[in-house]
Amino acid sequence: MEPDKILQADFLDILFEGRNKEYGAYQLRKTYNKRITIALLSMIGICLLIFLGSILANSIDKDKKQIVVQDVTLEDIKKAEEKKPEPPPPPPPPKQEPPKVEIAKFTPPKIVKDVEVKPEDEIKEVEKLEDTKIGVINQEGIKDEGLVAPPPEDKGTGIVEPKKVEEDYDKVFTKVEKEAKFPGGPDGWRRFLERNLNANVAADDGAPIGNYSVKVQFIVDKQGNISNVQAIEKPKGCPSCGPEAEKVIKRGPKWEPAVQNGRNVIYQAIQFITFQVAE
Repeated sequence: MEPDKILQADFLDILFEGRNKEYGAYQLRKTYNKRITIALLSMIGICLLIFLGSILANSIDKDKKQIVVQDVTLEDIKKAEEKKPEPPPPPPPPKQEPPKVEIAKFTPPKIVKDVEVKPEDEIKEVEKLEDTKIGVINQEGIKDEGLVAPPPEDKGTGIVEPKKVEEDYDKVFTKVEKEAKFPGGPDGWRRFLERNLNANVAADDGAPIGNYSVKVQFIVDKQGNISNVQAIEKPKGCPSCGPEAEKVIKRGPKWEPAVQNGRNVIYQAIQFITFQVAE
């Protein structure tokens, strides 16, 4: 290449000076910048188209979704407004009373004078009772054709039964089915008094000849224990008889408890103790 053209020549022309420029490498390098620019512009254009398309698609989808929601809301409101109230239930059918059946009062046979027979107590003939029910009252109605006559009205007896009250088994009983008693019975009680009672109390008090009885009241609990011993009736002329009777009962053993309805109960017992002054 001539020297005056070197400064104005392209780098590729200098590089490929004296070489075969038709081989292909020269043309590729010559058009490299142009091809890069076209590729970049094409890529940018494609990206812009994709971006704009996505924005446009999103906007269209949003519009469609809003329209669908509004339509559903309007349909719900319209259905609520068009809903009609339910009609009231039909009234219950009227209650029908069963037909009355002819009933003839049953009258037991009794021999009396004709003038003493009341019309309602007159015995009916058997032939007239074929289609009639037999009951305790006379009643007009239809003939018996397999119908069941209603029972006569029960007006009651006029007697009011007292309300049953449950027994309180923790109270103190004065009347029971089985009274409390000294263990061993009357014989055991007599032997106990002979061993423990001071029989000379009345004589020591200067009481005249005779018998002096003391009425003693006390409590026997459910286990047979004795408490609240008290002489409620004392004989005159023997002031020491009452205390002596109380003392002997307090010293005694447990009694057999009283029984009410098969259960042990608390019982208020009464016991007489007699003192005697002999010649």
